[in-house]
Amino acid sequence: MAIRLGNNCVNCDHLMSDQMCKVHEVKVGNHYTCDSFNMKAELADDRDCTSCIRFEQDDCANPGKAAPGMMCAVWAPQSISA
Repeated sequence: MAIRLGNNCVNCDHLMSDQMCKVHEVKVGNHYTCDSFNMKAELADDRDCTSCIRFEQDDCANPGKAAPGMMCAVWAPQSISA
């Protein structure tokens, strides 16, 4: 199975910091995609526990292992910026 980045709004250059699409002028989310998708020129690689909204929270999937620099399959962003 191949692993790819999703052609969704989170990876699109048209996403603004308030989760609005510059092209369609609507609020969008992680699961949206469209034919106007334009991949961001640079993707941030800061997906570790310290940038996860669940870090040190009750809903952390791995509270005993979570630490700075650690990555996991249930990471969730604290905020989205474009």
